[in-house]
Amino acid sequence: MFGFRQALRRLDPAPVSRRQAVISIFLAAVTIFTTTSTGALYMWNFRHGIPPFSSAADFVPFIWIFKHPTQLIGGLSFSATLLAILLAHEFGHWILCARHRIVASWPYLLPAPTLSGTAGAVIRIRFGIPSLDALIDVGIAGPIAGFLIAVPATLLGLLLSKAPIGPPQSVLIQLNVPLVMQLLYWPMRWLVPSFPPIGDLIWHPVLIAAWVGLFITSLNLIPAGQLDGGHILYSVSRRWHRWATIAVPLLLLVAGITLWIGWLLWGLILLIPAMRHPYVSEYPRLSQNRSTYAWLAVFMLAMTFLPAPFADAGLLGYLR
Repeated sequence: MFGFRQALRRLDPAPVSRRQAVISIFLAAVTIFTTTSTGALYMWNFRHGIPPFSSAADFVPFIWIFKHPTQLIGGLSFSATLLAILLAHEFGHWILCARHRIVASWPYLLPAPTLSGTAGAVIRIRFGIPSLDALIDVGIAGPIAGFLIAVPATLLGLLLSKAPIGPPQSVLIQLNVPLVMQLLYWPMRWLVPSFPPIGDLIWHPVLIAAWVGLFITSLNLIPAGQLDGGHILYSVSRRWHRWATIAVPLLLLVAGITLWIGWLLWGLILLIPAMRHPYVSEYPRLSQNRSTYAWLAVFMLAMTFLPAPFADAGLLGYLR
C-alpha cells in the first residue's frame, strides 16, 4: 500500500481547462448514446436468436432506436464493455504522461456511425516527449491497459453467447476471430465438446464489444508513424521505425485490395506528413529493462491482429 501511495504522489497531471473538460464530457455523452444505441440493436437480435449483421437494418441503429426507445437499456452491456476497454487504453497513456510530467489532455471519446458507434478514443500530447524511456512507457501503457480489460471481457462474452436454434443463418458481415479469442475458446470446447464452433455461435453483445476492443488494440500496435506501435518501435530503433513507416503503409494498401478494404484508409493515413514521428532525443539511451516492452507489444499484436478482420471484405471482393 505504501508503494502504491508513493506512486500516486509521483503523478503530476496537467491542469485541464474548462473548454477541454466541456469538449471531453460532451463527446463522452454522445459516444455513450451512439454505442448504447448500437448495442441495443445487437441485444435485440441476440434475444431473438438472430446473429449480428444479418440484415441491412443492423447498420442503421440510430433510426431503429428512435422507433424503439425502450430498448436502449439493452445496449448498456455492449457500451459499458467497449468504453471500459477504450478508456482503460487512453487512461493508461494519460497516467504515464502524468508520471513523466508530459502535458496531455483528458481522453476524448469519438462518436461515429460505425459498427461499434465509435471511432475509438484519443488523448492530445501538447509538448514533446522528454526521453525514450518516457516514450516507450507512454506508448505501451495504453495497449496493456486495454488488453487487460478486453481479455476477461472476451471470456465473459464467450460464456454469455449461445448456440443457434435451427440451421445457421446467413450474415452480411462475418467477423474473423483473433488468436487470443481462439485460445480462450478452445478450453470451453474441450470441456463441452457439444459446444458449437465459435463461428456458429450467436455472439452476445459483450463478445462483439470485446472483439472491437481487441481490434482497436491491434490497430494501435501497428509499428509505424505515431501509432502506439510506432512509438514503441521508435524507442527501440529509429532506423527500423523509418523503414517500417515506409513499408507498412505499402503493405496495408496491398492488404486493402486483397484482404480488407479498410486497410486502404489506414495505409493512406500513415502516409500523410502529420503521421511522421516527432523528434525525441536519443540521449539518454533507452533503459535496458524497457527493451522487453517491445517484445510485449509484439506478443499483444500477435494475439489481436487480424490481416482480414472481416471475411471476403477486400477491394477485389467488392469489385466481384
